[in-house]
Amino acid sequence: MKYFIIAMLAVAALVYFLFSAFFTDIQINKYDNIQAVQEQKAIQKGWIPAILPESAYEIAETHDIDKNELFGSFRYKEKDEASFLKYLQAVGDEKKTMYWKDFLFRVDKKKNFVKYRNRTLTQ
Repeated sequence: MKYFIIAMLAVAALVYFLFSAFFTDIQINKYDNIQAVQEQKAIQKGWIPAILPESAYEIAETHDIDKNELFGSFRYKEKDEASFLKYLQAVGDEKKTMYWKDFLFRVDKKKNFVKYRNRTLTQ
């Protein structure tokens, strides 16, 4: 009887993990430029920060509505770097994390590349 209960618990755990893996609400979106982001209303949906530079391109975002997780990235032209960075405030860590409203950013100025995520992951 003891082994039967253990086996049933193991099966139940396996079913749970398989169910959550196949039925999660994760969505991945890619946009060529800021115009495509605006057409898809990704900023209004909260998936893309509203401070995206006009020259932003190769924009990607992944969000999981169930877990309230959001990750994204984009490239930008150097001409927009200063106007973009003026919105960001340093968090104060060694990895150069900055924030704006509900988003955290890591900016690679040499590659003109930005990674971002929502701040709720740290709370």
